[in-house]
Amino acid sequence: MTTDSDFKALVRARMALTGQTYTAARADVIAERGPAADPHQPGPTEPETDLQRSADDAFYGKTVRSFFDGDRLRAVPAKRKARVVVLLELLKRFEAGRTYAEPEVNALLRQAHDDVAFLRRELVDYRYLERADGRYWVTTQTPERDANEAQEVPTAEAALLEAMRRS
Repeated sequence: MTTDSDFKALVRARMALTGQTYTAARADVIAERGPAADPHQPGPTEPETDLQRSADDAFYGKTVRSFFDGDRLRAVPAKRKARVVVLLELLKRFEAGRTYAEPEVNALLRQAHDDVAFLRRELVDYRYLERADGRYWVTTQTPERDANEAQEVPTAEAALLEAMRRS
Protein backbone atom coordinates (compact mmCIF):
# COMPACT_ATOMS: atom_id res chain seq x y z
CA MET A 1 0.00 0.00 0.00
CA THR A 2 2.78 2.42 0.90
CA THR A 3 4.51 1.80 -2.41
CA ASP A 4 1.32 2.57 -4.33
CA SER A 5 0.64 5.77 -2.39
CA ASP A 6 4.27 6.90 -2.77
CA PHE A 7 4.11 6.26 -6.49
CA LYS A 8 0.78 8.09 -6.81
CA ALA A 9 2.21 11.04 -4.86
CA LEU A 10 5.09 11.26 -7.35
CA VAL A 11 2.66 11.18 -10.28
CA ARG A 12 0.39 13.81 -8.72
CA ALA A 13 3.34 16.06 -7.96
CA ARG A 14 4.37 15.82 -11.61
CA MET A 15 0.78 16.63 -12.66
CA ALA A 16 0.79 19.77 -10.48
CA LEU A 17 4.19 20.83 -11.81
CA THR A 18 3.54 20.23 -15.51
CA GLY A 19 -0.25 20.34 -15.89
CA GLN A 20 -0.21 16.87 -17.50
CA THR A 21 -2.99 14.32 -17.19
CA TYR A 22 -2.49 11.50 -14.72
CA THR A 23 -1.73 9.01 -17.51
CA ALA A 24 0.88 11.25 -19.14
CA ALA A 25 2.50 12.13 -15.81
CA ARG A 26 2.56 8.45 -14.82
CA ALA A 27 4.25 7.52 -18.11
CA ASP A 28 6.89 10.21 -17.60
CA VAL A 29 7.61 9.13 -14.01
CA ILE A 30 8.06 5.56 -15.17
CA ALA A 31 10.27 6.68 -18.07
CA GLU A 32 12.47 8.74 -15.74
CA ARG A 33 12.78 6.16 -12.99
CA GLY A 34 12.58 2.98 -15.07
CA PRO A 35 9.93 0.25 -15.05
CA ALA A 36 10.83 -0.68 -11.46
CA ALA A 37 9.12 2.55 -10.35
CA ASP A 38 5.69 1.17 -11.31
CA PRO A 39 4.39 -0.90 -8.38
CA HIS A 40 1.84 -2.65 -10.64
CA GLN A 41 4.39 -4.09 -13.06
CA PRO A 42 6.47 -7.14 -12.17
CA GLY A 43 10.14 -6.49 -11.83
CA PRO A 44 12.86 -8.56 -13.45
CA THR A 45 12.13 -12.25 -13.55
CA GLU A 46 12.33 -13.54 -10.05
CA PRO A 47 13.48 -17.03 -9.19
CA GLU A 48 10.72 -19.44 -8.31
CA THR A 49 9.88 -19.19 -4.63
CA ASP A 50 8.96 -22.01 -2.29
CA LEU A 51 5.50 -20.47 -2.05
CA GLN A 52 4.98 -20.70 -5.83
CA ARG A 53 6.20 -24.28 -5.87
CA SER A 54 3.94 -25.32 -2.99
CA ALA A 55 0.95 -23.63 -4.66
CA ASP A 56 1.76 -25.47 -7.91
CA ASP A 57 2.12 -28.76 -6.04
CA ALA A 58 -1.21 -28.21 -4.29
CA PHE A 59 -2.97 -27.39 -7.57
CA TYR A 60 -1.35 -30.38 -9.28
CA GLY A 61 -2.43 -32.77 -6.53
CA LYS A 62 -5.95 -31.36 -6.32
CA THR A 63 -6.38 -31.59 -10.10
CA VAL A 64 -5.21 -35.20 -10.20
CA ARG A 65 -7.57 -36.12 -7.35
CA SER A 66 -10.46 -34.28 -9.03
CA PHE A 67 -10.10 -35.69 -12.53
CA PHE A 68 -8.68 -39.18 -12.04
CA ASP A 69 -10.42 -42.15 -10.50
CA GLY A 70 -7.43 -44.44 -10.09
CA ASP A 71 -5.96 -44.82 -13.59
CA ARG A 72 -9.18 -43.69 -15.28
CA LEU A 73 -9.78 -40.07 -16.30
CA ARG A 74 -13.30 -39.01 -15.26
CA ALA A 75 -13.46 -36.09 -17.67
CA VAL A 76 -11.10 -33.92 -19.71
CA PRO A 77 -10.77 -30.55 -17.96
CA ALA A 78 -12.11 -27.54 -19.84
CA LYS A 79 -9.62 -25.17 -18.24
CA ARG A 80 -6.23 -25.34 -19.85
CA LYS A 81 -4.17 -25.19 -16.67
CA ALA A 82 -5.94 -28.26 -15.29
CA ARG A 83 -5.76 -29.94 -18.71
CA VAL A 84 -1.96 -29.57 -18.71
CA VAL A 85 -1.80 -31.35 -15.35
CA VAL A 86 -3.89 -34.19 -16.80
CA LEU A 87 -1.61 -34.36 -19.86
CA LEU A 88 1.49 -34.54 -17.66
CA GLU A 89 -0.10 -37.39 -15.70
CA LEU A 90 -0.92 -39.21 -18.94
CA LEU A 91 2.62 -38.63 -20.18
CA LYS A 92 3.89 -40.73 -17.27
CA ARG A 93 2.44 -43.77 -19.05
CA PHE A 94 4.98 -43.41 -21.88
CA GLU A 95 8.60 -44.55 -21.76
CA ALA A 96 11.22 -41.99 -22.71
CA GLY A 97 13.37 -43.09 -25.64
CA ARG A 98 10.78 -45.50 -27.01
CA THR A 99 8.93 -44.98 -30.29
CA TYR A 100 5.23 -45.84 -30.36
CA ALA A 101 2.97 -46.63 -33.29
CA GLU A 102 -0.34 -44.76 -33.26
CA PRO A 103 -2.34 -47.85 -32.18
CA GLU A 104 0.01 -48.26 -29.18
CA VAL A 105 -0.51 -44.62 -28.19
CA ASN A 106 -4.27 -45.08 -28.55
CA ALA A 107 -4.18 -48.21 -26.38
CA LEU A 108 -2.27 -46.42 -23.61
CA LEU A 109 -4.60 -43.42 -23.69
CA ARG A 110 -7.76 -45.56 -23.94
CA GLN A 111 -6.92 -46.99 -20.51
CA ALA A 112 -7.56 -43.49 -19.18
CA HIS A 113 -10.30 -42.12 -21.46
CA ASP A 114 -12.21 -43.03 -24.61
CA ASP A 115 -11.45 -39.80 -26.50
CA VAL A 116 -7.94 -40.90 -27.47
CA ALA A 117 -7.73 -38.68 -30.56
CA PHE A 118 -8.24 -35.52 -28.50
CA LEU A 119 -5.75 -36.57 -25.82
CA ARG A 120 -3.16 -37.60 -28.42
CA ARG A 121 -3.57 -34.30 -30.27
CA GLU A 122 -3.24 -32.30 -27.02
CA LEU A 123 -0.06 -34.17 -26.05
CA VAL A 124 1.41 -33.29 -29.44
CA ASP A 125 0.12 -29.69 -29.38
CA TYR A 126 1.71 -29.06 -25.98
CA ARG A 127 4.89 -30.66 -27.38
CA TYR A 128 5.03 -33.43 -24.78
CA LEU A 129 4.93 -36.02 -27.57
CA GLU A 130 6.53 -35.62 -30.98
CA ARG A 131 5.10 -37.21 -34.11
CA ALA A 132 6.38 -38.20 -37.53
CA ASP A 133 5.01 -40.73 -40.03
CA GLY A 134 2.49 -42.18 -37.60
CA ARG A 135 5.17 -42.73 -34.93
CA TYR A 136 5.19 -40.99 -31.55
CA TRP A 137 7.84 -40.51 -28.86
CA VAL A 138 8.31 -38.47 -25.70
CA THR A 139 10.04 -35.21 -26.51
CA THR A 140 13.68 -35.05 -25.47
CA GLN A 141 13.70 -31.31 -24.75
CA THR A 142 11.55 -29.12 -22.56
CA PRO A 143 9.27 -27.11 -24.85
CA GLU A 144 9.87 -23.37 -25.04
CA ARG A 145 6.73 -21.52 -24.01
CA ASP A 146 5.49 -18.12 -25.10
CA ALA A 147 3.76 -15.88 -22.55
CA ASN A 148 0.30 -17.36 -23.19
CA GLU A 149 1.44 -20.96 -22.85
CA ALA A 150 3.61 -20.18 -19.84
CA GLN A 151 0.59 -19.23 -17.77
CA GLU A 152 -1.04 -22.58 -18.54
CA VAL A 153 1.80 -24.87 -17.47
CA PRO A 154 3.15 -25.45 -13.96
CA THR A 155 6.21 -23.38 -13.12
CA ALA A 156 8.02 -26.65 -12.41
CA GLU A 157 7.20 -28.09 -15.85
CA ALA A 158 10.87 -28.46 -16.81
CA ALA A 159 11.67 -30.34 -13.60
CA LEU A 160 8.62 -32.60 -14.01
CA LEU A 161 9.56 -33.47 -17.60
CA GLU A 162 13.19 -34.12 -16.67
CA ALA A 163 12.12 -36.45 -13.85
CA MET A 164 9.84 -38.33 -16.25
CA ARG A 165 12.65 -38.74 -18.78
CA ARG A 166 15.01 -40.15 -16.14
CA SER A 167 12.53 -42.71 -14.77
